[in-house]
Amino acid sequence: MRCPFCGHAETQVVETRVSEEGDFIRRRRQCADCEKRFTTYERPDVNYPAIVKKDGRRIDYERAKLLASMNLALRKRPVSTDQIDSAIERIEEKLLSLGLREVPSTRIGELVMRELKKLDKVAYVRFASVYRSFEDIDEFRALVDEVRR
Repeated sequence: MRCPFCGHAETQVVETRVSEEGDFIRRRRQCADCEKRFTTYERPDVNYPAIVKKDGRRIDYERAKLLASMNLALRKRPVSTDQIDSAIERIEEKLLSLGLREVPSTRIGELVMRELKKLDKVAYVRFASVYRSFEDIDEFRALVDEVRR
């Protein structure tokens, strides 16, 4: 594994942990040259369903896009990266368990909202306000009232 900092080809595994669900391995590595540490994850290579966008386009599922959108909603919120990783794992498990070749992007949005609601109410409202494209303040107020209950 190459060091992401200096590009040196030799790194040493310092710590290895299996996730709670047992579906990936987390490894802490240290570069033999610059001695900086970084984390790698080993996951099985799985074929996720294609994502059907609202305009009918089909795109490949990308974990990085899902992570980026969740991180945006969770920006400056007290949620750990382990909690975010676990939420993404649950979303991916659900996508695989559906057994479909294609999934509408709206379905993924609903899965993300469900996970964000469990993690952080503010992040949930942030994501929902963009995802649902509210037309007026009353729709937004109804969402906030729902979260308060």
